[in-house]
Amino acid sequence: MDLIVQKFGGTSLQGEQSRHHVLRHIVRERTAGRSLVVVVSAMGRRGEPYATDSLLELVRVNGNALPARERDLLLSCGEIISAATLCSLLSAEGIPSVALSGGQAGIVTDARFGSARIVRIQTDTIRQHLREGRVVIVAGFQGATDRGEITTLGRGGSDTSATALGAALGASIVDIYTDVDGILTADPRWVPSARQLPVVSYEEISNMANNGAKVIHPRAVEIAMKAGVPVRVRSTFSDGEGTLVTRSETVREKGVWTDRTVTGLAHVSGVTQLAVYNDNGPSELQLRVFRAMATHGISVDFINVMPTGVHYTVPGADTDDAIRLLRELEFEPVVRRGCAKVSLIGGGMNGEPGVMAGIVEALTTAGISILQSADSNTTIWVLIAETDLAAALQALHSAFGLHLA
Repeated sequence: MDLIVQKFGGTSLQGEQSRHHVLRHIVRERTAGRSLVVVVSAMGRRGEPYATDSLLELVRVNGNALPARERDLLLSCGEIISAATLCSLLSAEGIPSVALSGGQAGIVTDARFGSARIVRIQTDTIRQHLREGRVVIVAGFQGATDRGEITTLGRGGSDTSATALGAALGASIVDIYTDVDGILTADPRWVPSARQLPVVSYEEISNMANNGAKVIHPRAVEIAMKAGVPVRVRSTFSDGEGTLVTRSETVREKGVWTDRTVTGLAHVSGVTQLAVYNDNGPSELQLRVFRAMATHGISVDFINVMPTGVHYTVPGADTDDAIRLLRELEFEPVVRRGCAKVSLIGGGMNGEPGVMAGIVEALTTAGISILQSADSNTTIWVLIAETDLAAALQALHSAFGLHLA
């Protein structure tokens, strides 16, 4: 029997009306004769009783005085509540189902509490329930060690649970249901003309996710790509097909690969650019700077290394610590706060001349200065002032025809 994995996010499960949309999608696939594994996130968002952030607030008031093991025990509760609630809804509709924690579903992880990695998935329990005609509901975002200790997979972990189960079970597709109709060419809050993409490659969506687009977790994409499992990002609240995420070859076959140079835009705001120089010529400056950042857990990005200095960015919240560390090394950094990183992503830009020229022309025409740039085969990044972000995204979106169907 054809097997699919469905994953429903917190907004899909937060209210009775939303959960009936979930029920509708489950019934449709069962009616079509498919076996179903349904992965669920915790209900709702910050402020709602069972959301992950709400659970964290229970210990935040105590100064976060909770060991990592017990923290994972607490955080696993949100998804378990969702799984049991959905199981109750299906049972009331006469649909045989079973709710499983991540560990009960056979998801075995290492013991890195809070950011565990999946070691293997033992599928016997799930397969037995499927053979007996049940919808298997799995609490996402979690697993268990070989010793039975509950672990969580980190933010976005339910996406990871879904694609990992899809890979282990040989699913024909993994449907990621959310509150948007699919993957868009840009964030519509910044670019009103953003449009839905019918199909993208694993590489493109991975780059978009790693560069700020909050559509699917990068780890989930990596797992799906390695296993060759197609993923669809679609809306819980409509019957649209959403966006298909698949192999580059399939994207080409669908006739859209060669028609676009840039597939979409992503951005990260609230970053700080640091420039450090040594006027005495080549030295160990680079090693000393990046070793200090790494030792103190400061993530660096957008790195340009030169013989006599370095440019790089850090998250805005880490700016003061980074400056202090550099001064302790007797460097006086040039600091530019309030920056934004804009990423242009597309499999079609590899080897395509004129892309950077198009970026420069679009931003120059809009009166926007490029503070720093870098590129790879499928992505070009530019650093700009955050105050120029909306204008830059709209100018680039228009310049590369992303508003066109």
